[in-house]
Amino acid sequence: MDQGSDSTSEGPAEASAPAVGGGPVSPTSVALGRFWPLGLGEVVLAEGSAFGFWQRRNSTKTLPHCVEQVVASGAVRNLARVADGRSGEAPHEGMHFSDSDIYKVLEAAAWDSVRGASTQVADFVAEVTGLMERAQRADGYLNSWVQGQHPDLAWKDLRWGHELYCSGHLLQAAVAAQRSGRGHRLVAVASRVVEHLLQTFSADDGDGRLVGVCGHPLIETALVEWYRLTSDAAALRLAQRQVDLRGRPDVELPASGLLGDRRFPLSYFLHHAPVRKRLSATGHAVRELYLQAGAVDVATETRDEELLSASEAIWEDLFRAKTYVTGAHGSRHRDESIGDAYELPSDRAYAETCAAIASFQWNWRLLLATGRARYADAMEHVLWNTIAGSVSQQGTEFFYSNTLHLRTDHDSADEDSPRHRLPWYQCACCPPNLARLLASIQAYLVTRDALGLQVHMPFGGSVSTEVPGGAVELTVRTGHPWEGTTEIEVTRCSAAGSWELSFRVPERAEKQDIGLTLNGQPVNPSWDGSYLKMTRRWQPGDRVQVSEPMPVRVLRPHWRVDAERDCIAVQRGPLVYCLEAEDVEEGTTIEDVALDHARPLEPTGEVPSGLEGYVKVALIAQGARVDGSSRELYESAGKNPPSSEPQALTLVPYFARGNRAMTAMRVWLPAARQGGSK
Repeated sequence: MDQGSDSTSEGPAEASAPAVGGGPVSPTSVALGRFWPLGLGEVVLAEGSAFGFWQRRNSTKTLPHCVEQVVASGAVRNLARVADGRSGEAPHEGMHFSDSDIYKVLEAAAWDSVRGASTQVADFVAEVTGLMERAQRADGYLNSWVQGQHPDLAWKDLRWGHELYCSGHLLQAAVAAQRSGRGHRLVAVASRVVEHLLQTFSADDGDGRLVGVCGHPLIETALVEWYRLTSDAAALRLAQRQVDLRGRPDVELPASGLLGDRRFPLSYFLHHAPVRKRLSATGHAVRELYLQAGAVDVATETRDEELLSASEAIWEDLFRAKTYVTGAHGSRHRDESIGDAYELPSDRAYAETCAAIASFQWNWRLLLATGRARYADAMEHVLWNTIAGSVSQQGTEFFYSNTLHLRTDHDSADEDSPRHRLPWYQCACCPPNLARLLASIQAYLVTRDALGLQVHMPFGGSVSTEVPGGAVELTVRTGHPWEGTTEIEVTRCSAAGSWELSFRVPERAEKQDIGLTLNGQPVNPSWDGSYLKMTRRWQPGDRVQVSEPMPVRVLRPHWRVDAERDCIAVQRGPLVYCLEAEDVEEGTTIEDVALDHARPLEPTGEVPSGLEGYVKVALIAQGARVDGSSRELYESAGKNPPSSEPQALTLVPYFARGNRAMTAMRVWLPAARQGGSK
């Protein structure tokens, strides 16, 4: 991405940190950073807006569904057997890290509770919290797989055991519960877990405690947020220690032999080189992205600019050559990993939902720390494409992996690459991860600094917060992502002096095409990188309108992306579009369709049947059906080129794919040869 599109202000702005009651990421007042997030309740999404619909669906459909599934899957029964003194009575049900699914649902329930909790969800939270209290050992240890099946293995399989990973999700759930005002019991459990970790894991070389890191990073972000909640400096030191120990040659990653094996290299676990010395994104995609989020958290709280720069170097590598056009990460099914540079096959894209969520969370932390607009661009792109598309229109079915090309004859009998979204997975990390993000999505849209407020993504809703010199209430209206106009109205303002309102314009837009009006009158924008800024003494009734043209963009891949050479993709606003089998002429196989990008691609409000309301703008395009049915697999170049016939096409947003009966789909389409049929 163009470095010139980023904010150019030097150094962190001084501002006070948000009070307890903040969202998922709440840096302290001494943290290194440019922006501060608003509190959990300071942004409210409008019910009829796009994000408001997501959040409402999450509250009424996705979260209750996750509650039902963690019960049905046996995850709660695992915990109950330990709590009731029946350890070993039955085999562990599901994955050995199934506790983490429970904790993510608890976190989602906590964030969602600010809008009111259903009886079903509230009862679940109370029941499971009671089980955790009873299952927790006297020394604070809590893990249903270890306690229920292998009590002698505590902390002896750091490679595969996921014990610290599960503990991290427990801490995040407790932080969410406390910040939403409903957390004293869960916080008490988490406090004992933290004390156990501090007594068990080494804080300094030679202190006699366990020197080790988890095969699956996550504990780093959790410990930092626990520190932010409680001011427990020892938790921050342990988080920093975990980052610094990872990749150190003398730190072992022991395995018990009961879980995974040693066929995966240390790079899979991100334990092949020290975090500060790495320049290349690699290994298991979710692990890499969670690790980077934790590294940025540690860097901001310890004011470690070297560590922050190291994470930004990984970002440069990842987004320069290892990111799908949908914003997704992970090109290999075998180890759910980030591949080589430009290794981005569409039909074998793994592109795990959890990796997309982790990318969103990492970019948020980088945005807070640096103020650079490119991180907000990355957030918006992965949110509207991979994250939005990983859940069904109804909110109760999910994609684990997010392919960019589902072939007509694709047949998957397992969960690795299903034709349809599934209601649940044996490894159920993605659905509750979605639930916790969407329950708190309002916390990722607006920030503040010493000068004023920054709107990073268009949304419909309201803002009620502090600005220099007083308080302000804003109403935000937008047709995003279907329309390019956003209006911000000042409905109340007690600040006597001037303050700054900033609005991010995406990197894809041309600055000269951006329209800005104040109270209906055109004004010339003032720019700071990609942020359009206005400083004035704001009055109730003031209205700012920002208009971004939303042309259809035809994208071509880098020459080195061999899998998509001579193909094109289509984007409008933040939305990447795709072609589904439902929208080609009968008898046409989607693999035989080429797109004629020399002819106009026209937006239309007439969307295909089955997507009405969910999709508001489809694209009408012209293409060709290539006769490939009787071709030899390999033949001499230039011999008998295939004939083609014109065909009208309708493209729909990638996020809306797979919500109808047929599922064949592709994002990258071959470019039609110019000059007509052969």
